[in-house]
Amino acid sequence: MRSSVQGTCLANDSPLRPEGRFGRLSFAAWSLLGSLFFLIACSTIGFGLIQMSEKQSSYSNQTILFMICSIGTLTAIFVYYHFIFMIRRLHDCNQSGWLSLLYMVPLINIVFMVYLLCAKGNTRLNDFGPTRYTCKWERFFGWIYIILVPVSLMIGLLSVLIIPTYQTYLQ
Repeated sequence: MRSSVQGTCLANDSPLRPEGRFGRLSFAAWSLLGSLFFLIACSTIGFGLIQMSEKQSSYSNQTILFMICSIGTLTAIFVYYHFIFMIRRLHDCNQSGWLSLLYMVPLINIVFMVYLLCAKGNTRLNDFGPTRYTCKWERFFGWIYIILVPVSLMIGLLSVLIIPTYQTYLQ
């Protein structure tokens, strides 16, 4: 057990359980790690299917069923853990975890994620426990996530605007 000015780090505090609190950087870091795991796992399945398709001339029904089940299972796991991270972040703001269901409402989910990343949590003991210490690696990955999200949104927006313009230029 470690106490500091920034918070408390309990030995039995598992970040993969909905009990407890996440600061902004912890939330961002664990969201990044969850997204990277999902991306790597789906890419591995995709590359495996490409390798299988090179050996076979067409996909069999079992291959398609395996692909659908694998990606579906990975998506369910990703969504489950992302909701856990959101619940812990809401707990840090002394809000109920049920508010995480706002993530499922289109357009409101964007505002909700901005709220989770920007809202300052309680610095003292609240209804959901003491503040959680943010480890150095969580700070590092949290800042990477905070930088990557706007950059990737800008790249996506620019590509949506530039690619059609370039295609009309070629014609």
